[in-house]
Amino acid sequence: MTNETVIIGGGVIGLAIAIELKLRGTDVTVLCRHFQGAATHAAAGMLAPDAEKIPNLAMRSLCWRSRALYPDWTRKLEDLTGLNTGYRPCGILAPVFDEGAGGDEGAEREKLILSSPSSSSFPSSPAYWFKKEAIHQYQPGLGAEVVGGWWYPEDAKVDNKALAHVLWTAAESVGVELKDGITVEAFLQQQGQVVGVQTNAGIIRAAHYVLASGAWSNELLPLPVLPRKGQMLSVRIPEFVPELPLKRVLFGQDIYIVPRRDRLIIGATSEDVGFIPDNTPEGIQTLLQAAIRLYPQLKHYPIQEFWWGFRPATPDELPILGTSHCQNLTLATGHYRNGILLAPVTATLIADFILEQKSDPLLADFHYSRFQSQPSTSTPMLTHSANFSNGHQPAISPLPFGYAHGKPTPHSPLIIAGKTFQSRLMTGTGKYRSIEEMQQSIAASDCQIVTVAVRRVQTKAPGHEGLAEALDWTKIWMLPNTAGCQTAEEAIRVARLGREMAKLLGQEDNNFVKLEVIPDLKYLLPDPIGTLQAAEQLVKEGFAVLPYINADPMLAKRLEDVGCATVMPLASPIGSGQGLKTTANIQIIIENAGVPVVVDAGIGSPSEAAQAMELGADALLINSAIALSPNPAAMAHAMNLATVAGRLAYLAGRMPIKDYASPSSPLTGTITS
Repeated sequence: MTNETVIIGGGVIGLAIAIELKLRGTDVTVLCRHFQGAATHAAAGMLAPDAEKIPNLAMRSLCWRSRALYPDWTRKLEDLTGLNTGYRPCGILAPVFDEGAGGDEGAEREKLILSSPSSSSFPSSPAYWFKKEAIHQYQPGLGAEVVGGWWYPEDAKVDNKALAHVLWTAAESVGVELKDGITVEAFLQQQGQVVGVQTNAGIIRAAHYVLASGAWSNELLPLPVLPRKGQMLSVRIPEFVPELPLKRVLFGQDIYIVPRRDRLIIGATSEDVGFIPDNTPEGIQTLLQAAIRLYPQLKHYPIQEFWWGFRPATPDELPILGTSHCQNLTLATGHYRNGILLAPVTATLIADFILEQKSDPLLADFHYSRFQSQPSTSTPMLTHSANFSNGHQPAISPLPFGYAHGKPTPHSPLIIAGKTFQSRLMTGTGKYRSIEEMQQSIAASDCQIVTVAVRRVQTKAPGHEGLAEALDWTKIWMLPNTAGCQTAEEAIRVARLGREMAKLLGQEDNNFVKLEVIPDLKYLLPDPIGTLQAAEQLVKEGFAVLPYINADPMLAKRLEDVGCATVMPLASPIGSGQGLKTTANIQIIIENAGVPVVVDAGIGSPSEAAQAMELGADALLINSAIALSPNPAAMAHAMNLATVAGRLAYLAGRMPIKDYASPSSPLTGTITS
């Protein structure tokens, strides 16, 4: 079954988009790794574009527009569910300790109008300056150091945890299919399209996909979205206090305090520490010191709870919205501190784009291409969609992203099981005359993946002694293989050993295995039944399986369906150097594959390597042709050039073949006697 739209991410952004699409008549499935772990639960619910003093005009306009949508949006959600979101258009008070922080005109200024030339729909948002006496009268209990402050009447708040619950309930009520506990491991891409997502529950397919997985987005695509940890805590209002003493949201310097019924929410740190969890004494101490300075009496309140979350931050702290490198993949991520605020406008813009092909002018300011490096200095972060394809027809636009001055970027990434590689040539370590020749050849090939026979390393077979020390495994990704295994059971056992071998070399997260089940010792042809059996088990155990197979299109599809990360059809028997003898079948495999196709075995010369890549293969694995050459290092370099040339030729597209001649020079305008 193919879903109409699959949304990766079950936080406030993903759920808001899902509800909007469903209400417009689209079938939607949301894949959520852990609903309670979404950044939505670790926020305070402030809707504060004015208090935050957002400097970017486009971002300010986007935030203003979303804030204006909030009353109707939350009312709609509450009508759908009968639940309360806790939305309050209460305004936000921003006390300052230094009168200069009030602006250039400071306390002399009665009113400030913030205007944005980029938005005619929302031309202004007022802010009022309170002098010291006025602000202490308006909100009693502020710290003695507070000398004044700004009042932002149009800012608001929402109960973030209540909103998350309401969104999940609303999505269920309108018929969105919600799948919690589903981890998306990789996008399966072909010809500029996503053809499925690999998950811990198997492959899920759809017509369109939306990436809204927040801080985890970078695990699926090379987007500059990284986790920024925020620690928070709450204090309980003591029972002897007759009523809530703090009635305003306080937005201070590096601190905010949000009143909620019987408690105060205090936040938040901003820490660039990756996905390191838990609260820390330093983080909580920093928050408490700043909060007590702003509102001293809370130092007497009992601490109720600590928590933390991971906000999705981009280098410019602006979201990534709109199109991606794939035609049917839309991006909605990187909202950083403003995910809750931007949920309604993001849902509207993304739904308009997907269903009506309506691209709001504001989306241009948040396109992922703003992070593209100049081709002359570094590799682009994302390349043209054709570079991700597995199909047989190139898809090239006149001047696509990843192309400089009409020239295609040769080093487009190869993605296997969510891991990105710049080289499309893989090599091996066997058959070399010496360790030195092997080292020189691997360096000359510029490869990033090197396959190693686990059994030969274990038994210290000739040419494999000292292999662990011979290569720099911090730069090369080991691909353990099960060469020498004649049954599925043997291959499974050796694959497990290979994973442990990779860990010993420092590759703790390496779950790759090149699966070989070869009972035929004369022709070395793989056993299709044993390969399929072993692949099914290894996928269940969490391996990224790269199976070596005969060029059998039906088997290739079955292996893809059970969750293999690639398929690796042979060009001709291992070590034969016969070249491409299975071209027709490889073409069928490429045309139908939703995972990368790696041509493996039998290639003997660079011309044959280029030909395999011209067919549309995603990568090559070449060992014997390099190791058995009189000059292995030179041959390795030649194979690398051939792989790149073949890929570029495939992307460019060959000229049509005709039955008749066609002159290169024009026949008109020639000199006649």
